[in-house]
Amino acid sequence: MTPVTIVFDAALPVQVIVVALIVAAVAAVVVTVKKIASGPHLSGGSAYLSALRLGAPLLGLLGAAFNGLMMFVALAKFGPQPINVLAPGLAEATFLVVMGLIVGVVAVICHWAVEARVDRAVLRA
Repeated sequence: MTPVTIVFDAALPVQVIVVALIVAAVAAVVVTVKKIASGPHLSGGSAYLSALRLGAPLLGLLGAAFNGLMMFVALAKFGPQPINVLAPGLAEATFLVVMGLIVGVVAVICHWAVEARVDRAVLRA
């Protein structure tokens, strides 16, 4: 299994969460680049990065909890299953947590870069 096959084999809500996390990470990098390249003008974007630092890991955790809930519902319906049947669901849940943490780390790094830029601009003024 690869991360791509995990996502393509996942349920639609899990796919939506993964796509949202990827888009959020790309947006964080874009906001950071635009903010750093803005020169002496201090434009918006810090609030987005600040919210993403906490929001991304929580979104990944929410997706993993949803996935776990669906797995337990299936286990209650069909009874005990061998590990090779449960492994894809566990891989999806783990992947969601990891994606949330990765996006959170990207947001933290981007926020640090933006805050350093703001600090430099304010101290020069």
